[in-house]
Amino acid sequence: MILSEKYIEELVRTRYGLEVNVTSIAGYEDQNFLLKTDEGARFIVKVNVNPSDPAFLEAQIRVMQFLKQKDEQLGIQQVMPNLKGGGLTVEHHGSDVLYLRLLSYLEGTFMAELGECPDSVPQSLGAMLGNMDQHLRGYHLPAAYRYTEWDLAQVMDCHQYLHFIQDHEQRTMAAYFLLQYEMEVLPLRRHLRKAVIHNDANDYNILVQDGKVCGIIDFGDMVESCLVDNVAVACTYLMFKKADPLRAAELFLNSYHSVNPLTEQECSILYYLIAARLSMSVVTSAMKRSQSNNAHHFVSEKDAWTLLYQWIKLNPLKVQDRFNLCCGHPSVLGTETADAALQKERKEIVGANLSISYQKKLKITRGALQYLYDDKGDTYIDCVNNVSHIGHCHPVVVKAMQQQLARLNTNTRYLHDSLVKYARMITATLPPKLKVCYFCNSGSEANDLAIRISRHFTKQKDVIVLDHAYHGTSTVAMELSPYKFDGKGGPGQQPYIHKGMNPDLYRGNYRYEDAEAGQKYAADIENILKELSAKGTGVAAFICETLLGVGGQIPLPEGYLQAVYRHVRAAGGLCIADEVQVGFGRVGEQFWGFELQGAEPDIVVLGKPIGNGHPLAAVVLTEEVAAAFNNGMEYFNTYGGNPVSMETGIAVMEVIRDEELQQRALETGNYLLEGLEKLKEKHPIIGDVRGKGLFVGAELVRNRESLEPAVPEIDEIVERMKARGFLLSTDGPLHNVLKIKPPMVFNKENAGAFLKQLDEVLQGF
Repeated sequence: MILSEKYIEELVRTRYGLEVNVTSIAGYEDQNFLLKTDEGARFIVKVNVNPSDPAFLEAQIRVMQFLKQKDEQLGIQQVMPNLKGGGLTVEHHGSDVLYLRLLSYLEGTFMAELGECPDSVPQSLGAMLGNMDQHLRGYHLPAAYRYTEWDLAQVMDCHQYLHFIQDHEQRTMAAYFLLQYEMEVLPLRRHLRKAVIHNDANDYNILVQDGKVCGIIDFGDMVESCLVDNVAVACTYLMFKKADPLRAAELFLNSYHSVNPLTEQECSILYYLIAARLSMSVVTSAMKRSQSNNAHHFVSEKDAWTLLYQWIKLNPLKVQDRFNLCCGHPSVLGTETADAALQKERKEIVGANLSISYQKKLKITRGALQYLYDDKGDTYIDCVNNVSHIGHCHPVVVKAMQQQLARLNTNTRYLHDSLVKYARMITATLPPKLKVCYFCNSGSEANDLAIRISRHFTKQKDVIVLDHAYHGTSTVAMELSPYKFDGKGGPGQQPYIHKGMNPDLYRGNYRYEDAEAGQKYAADIENILKELSAKGTGVAAFICETLLGVGGQIPLPEGYLQAVYRHVRAAGGLCIADEVQVGFGRVGEQFWGFELQGAEPDIVVLGKPIGNGHPLAAVVLTEEVAAAFNNGMEYFNTYGGNPVSMETGIAVMEVIRDEELQQRALETGNYLLEGLEKLKEKHPIIGDVRGKGLFVGAELVRNRESLEPAVPEIDEIVERMKARGFLLSTDGPLHNVLKIKPPMVFNKENAGAFLKQLDEVLQGF
């Protein structure tokens, strides 16, 4: 029911004895009116129609009166009594019951409407809110012990409304922060100080005059909850529209802490509480959008999303450290001394040939989708960890894994639905003839199994691989990997392994300008087969990645795979597509790399991205090959196909589908490739740019004629990019190819920032 201004005018006259002019003003749930007398006095009337909890309206009046008694100068509204002396007026209007509160008018400008926000605003707000919380310590108000959707203790209820957020990226970010709240804050809440708190110091409830906060209005979200929640809410809205949001929060905290000190534990969770409040705000706005056209419901939505995008780029440890320091608590950042000690201990107790990336080693402590955080407070955009295919700590995958692990983890000797469900999900994306799945734990293990199956089926041992290829770390996989067996410390090539040319169109035998390059490289494989045949030797399999990774981030030449598969099958061999680094939508145009070539393998090997960091891999093959492998000897893998792995794999597939990550890879990848091509025109050190989707390489050379590799220049470039917050790696036989294979949630903003920084770094070369 919408009340008219005329009706309110009459009601105020009869119940409060005031002659006023009435103007309706915005409100979230109440109907609010501005009153003006002929003498110029102003008041606010708040009207609730049929409220669900009238006692809570009384409670708001009581707490405002209590605070005014404690400190008359405190910037809150005065409750004006009606003609009977009461603070709450009840009026029957037909079948409705109205509850009126008449409040004094506070002068000032809403903080949200300030063009500039001087330092004195967060400082004065900290002092005012600190004083308010200090006065309310030990104050008990039974009606404040209640459920409200705006209580941060209830933020996990937002899960059920996440689907109202239409944008995939935004929905995932909100879900990520809810997950972090669940892990980092919920276990601590029962240990935190409780109090009656205002709980809504948002930028439309804060009044500013002469550069200082002069008032805090609206106790409608008041609740008894954790004291630090009140601080988190205020910090959240103070940081809106700030280039350096942390500075505003620090100014507030320093002032608040001087009046009402915060504990170190409270400071340690503020990062997550602020993120939770932002997530609560955007989820609620999205839900309300489907139910209401009240603009007040969405007034903070844009600013909240902007801050969330800023917030995820901030290392939680950095935020905790800065909050700690401004409240007089010790630093929590890691030290070079501690890292050196850890590295020394690692060398003593862990195999020395386990390498660590970068000259200055990183201790990564957390991951957030496409971002990684170290122990020094720095944030990095991950441009290379393709294992975390859909993003580090993706909330859907984490939850699926946690829930199944809490129920059961066993093996394939028992029936469980997820094994069959996941196998059907995988095979539904593959050519119809690829119908049978075997699950294992790593790409190495899967490649090993694929070779075992092919040798059993063909009764042959010899395998053809591509030069510089890498297929894993098991004994068999190492035999398939020239990158390893021809490298330092490698055992050399086995007589039953045969190397085909790396079909490199930039520096190989046949190059970009050769329209027949694909057929010519395929003819090299045909020649190997002929040589084997002449010796009376058959072939078990040809195996290659469908885009070459360690070989140099190389897309296969047009027509190559079709021709090679034709030659191999004619010789009686099987064709194995190693999709371990390539598959699951990364190439953008297709779900699988072999689809780019219009070819159909006999066996597909899956790994790395399949579990988003969880140890999971698969071998998928034709019914004919599978039937031959089922020769009476049981195949059993202790962990392969376990329920936790299957639920993890299902979650990854669902996220790729639901968040349209294949399309993201296509669009962002094209943007990235176009940007790299422009940098190539500007910087001679970039000799070649190649790739598909988010499988990208840039080959660096000292001279575009001689193709002399830019080594060690590339290593310096990688280090300088790291110093600017971008993690890269190198690849290729000559170690001169920038490897760019980020998580699929890597977006155009990330790509643009990467290109800008790379442009600046390359100016020195």
